[in-house]
Amino acid sequence: MKKTYLVGPRTFVLDQARAEAEVSAKRVVGGKETMHFNLLPLKYTWAYDLYRTMKANHWEPEDVPMQRDIEQWRATDVLSDVDRWIVRMGVGYFSAAEGIVGDNILHVIRELVTASELKLVLGRHAHEENIHADSLLYMISSLGIDPYECEAMFDDVPTIAAKNAFVTGISRELRRDMDVTEPEAWRLLATNMFVFGQCMEGTQFYGLFGMILSLYRQGKLPGIGTMFRYTLRDESNHIELLRRLLLEMAAETPALWTPAFRTQLRELMAEAVDLEKRFIDDCLPVEATGLSAGEFRGYIDYIADRRLESIGIEPLGANLANPLPWLAELMDIRKEQNFFEGRVTEYQRASSLAAVADDEL
Repeated sequence: MKKTYLVGPRTFVLDQARAEAEVSAKRVVGGKETMHFNLLPLKYTWAYDLYRTMKANHWEPEDVPMQRDIEQWRATDVLSDVDRWIVRMGVGYFSAAEGIVGDNILHVIRELVTASELKLVLGRHAHEENIHADSLLYMISSLGIDPYECEAMFDDVPTIAAKNAFVTGISRELRRDMDVTEPEAWRLLATNMFVFGQCMEGTQFYGLFGMILSLYRQGKLPGIGTMFRYTLRDESNHIELLRRLLLEMAAETPALWTPAFRTQLRELMAEAVDLEKRFIDDCLPVEATGLSAGEFRGYIDYIADRRLESIGIEPLGANLANPLPWLAELMDIRKEQNFFEGRVTEYQRASSLAAVADDEL
């Protein structure tokens, strides 16, 4: 159907059928290439909805008060040696990990997807990784932790180096010169989405998230705990974004989603879980009040199975129970969303929410 518009002496004819054909040609990968970044009409409406949710959850590190954290860090009778080690491991690992994720989102996944609304939400994802990296800088500078010590952790703590190598190796396999018309490239991209979304952000981040929030639950380091809660809310959206992208690719390319490929992804998750359990043992080499390495290892098993089941892959365990139910409540994105109720223009800034976060615990 064509629509004709008469504007003074000029006649304009708009071909709606051709526009509809353009939309139907949208694909996660291998769709029409465009530099116009025209979002409408939307095909992947869920991606735009998720973008709006992510935008509404915006926060800035400097809005979170750190005075109590500084006082506790300087005191000699508040934090144990284990507490301090967990914080050092947290800022050491995440200082590298957030940058690795952001680089992969921008220079691998966003470069290869072709639908504009997908590029939009992936751009927001990368922006939030910048905020997370900035929050770690804010934590480090507030507490006076030696930044060179954080840098050394990337190489000198073997379990951190192993976790980083696991994901960066997969990221390097896909760069701009990859021919995305080849089936192998599609397989690599789907693997990349799975590893970064379900294995790294969805599972390997949860060991330290849990430990930091355990300290927060005990009234320790409330500023750091608040930022990790906000970060976790963001990560929940990132996990969902990459999960949906992977499932869209599977639907659009049925030949990709074979039993052999799903088995390969399941094996990658098993490897990610093993790496994370070793890392947990380094974070908690001794038991501490409210902290048990065994319970956190069990929690990683539980989370990993949830990630696999969410994309229709058989879990690694069998009906595993959650060993840390209180942690699930703190980590539940639906609970976090009530911090930012209302329209995008009405959300509250994080500085006014620190007390709310404390009251909810």
